[in-house]
Amino acid sequence: MLELFYSPFGEFEFMQRAVVGVIAIALGGGPIGVFLMLRRMSLTGDAMAHAILPGAAIGYLFAGLSLPALTVGGLFAGVIVAVAAGLVSRFTSLKEDASLAAFYLLSLALGVTIVSLRGSNVDLLHVLFGTVLALDDNALLLLASISTVTFLALAVLYRPLVLECVDPTFLRSVSRAGTPTHLIFLGLVVLNLVGGFHALGTLLAVGMMMLPAAAARFWSSDITMMMILSVLIGIVSGISGLLLSFHAELPAGPAIILSAGIVYVGSLILGREGGLLWLAWPGKHLEA
Repeated sequence: MLELFYSPFGEFEFMQRAVVGVIAIALGGGPIGVFLMLRRMSLTGDAMAHAILPGAAIGYLFAGLSLPALTVGGLFAGVIVAVAAGLVSRFTSLKEDASLAAFYLLSLALGVTIVSLRGSNVDLLHVLFGTVLALDDNALLLLASISTVTFLALAVLYRPLVLECVDPTFLRSVSRAGTPTHLIFLGLVVLNLVGGFHALGTLLAVGMMMLPAAAARFWSSDITMMMILSVLIGIVSGISGLLLSFHAELPAGPAIILSAGIVYVGSLILGREGGLLWLAWPGKHLEA
């Protein structure tokens, strides 16, 4: 029985690389997903995941499936869309969520069109759904670097990020760190989405950020514990998804996100912090 869990990673190098990749994505994406959820920016993460597609597609148009070209293009496009959506919401009557939705729809259509101009359907699937089973040394180094940068940045920005989640008005009244913290946080979101893009594609990268974070919320109300749980859930979901894809011959990226979704549904039902069973279970009444 244990061979079903061990043998794929012991015998095949591409599975070993995939495990390292999903662990790196979970380490960086889990904590970012927690702050996106607490700041009510979950859909912002989804919009920005689609926003990196045109930049990656332009990089693909000039250099093919080149890691540096796709990375730089995706980062450039993500930053442009984030800044543009913020400017539109600031200087017009359109809210930020609506402007992000408009930009992400345009980005998705433009990116798919650009890839289709030169590439095949296989290339389009590569861009949209990633190739977690084909990660090379450079891709793993990129993912590890993004996780390291994310951890260091969150360690520095932890207090203002938590304050902004709890009481942004108080943070603005006592410090000018609110705006720089927000901008750096958006940069970390784009950075982790670009890293996840190489393994899971633009359509699924945000899943490894939001599903573990949402599942962790049903088990703890402490922010630090939620971050730890989100990382653990992301790692477990990644490994179980890879095993599912190997034994059931399913696409690896969707299998990983499905595994994270199963953990989320289980947490929704069983979680101690607002899970359905705990809400339905009659509590003890106060006794005099």
